[in-house]
Amino acid sequence: MQIHFTKVVHFTRLIKAGGRLREFNFRKLKQLDDDIFSVDSVDDRGNRILFHMIKSGTIGWSISHPTPLPAWITENEEKLREQIDLELQNPS
Repeated sequence: MQIHFTKVVHFTRLIKAGGRLREFNFRKLKQLDDDIFSVDSVDDRGNRILFHMIKSGTIGWSISHPTPLPAWITENEEKLREQIDLELQNPS
């Protein structure tokens, strides 16, 4: 009997976006050959905003969402990308 363990990657970061400090929760999902991070945050009214970041070859991690996201998220895509890369390089 062979047991295979898969490490769950999840972390929270505070990022200044939209003029204030916001909490972003990241969770790595494994879907076949794709690496995907599920990311969620809360807007000013307390509504949870969910979106995915998918790894593409040349750019790295990019936002993938079928509906428009608030500008404070799309403007900070580079910061989100950096936080994912930092966590994958130095897991705690």
